[in-house]
Amino acid sequence: MTLRIETSRDQGTTVHHLIGRIDSENVAEIEAQVRGDRGRVALDLGEVMLVDMNAVHFLVACETEGIELLHCLPYIRAWMDSEQSRTE
Repeated sequence: MTLRIETSRDQGTTVHHLIGRIDSENVAEIEAQVRGDRGRVALDLGEVMLVDMNAVHFLVACETEGIELLHCLPYIRAWMDSEQSRTE
């Protein structure tokens, strides 16, 4: 399964709904969409089934930059927390 991105805007917030798998090849595409947004930005990860290491690092960076991560699956959150602890 590849990644599909659906974008919605509501009351000044842009939400990118990510569906499928996020891997190294997809990070640049997501980043380009996020960088082009103005105002508040969120990534909805509720339908993300798989991520790789580069995706985890990207998600940590997004959160650090103030991008909200919605519906993050527990295993992705745990991996993100583990990577953050390792770099601190």
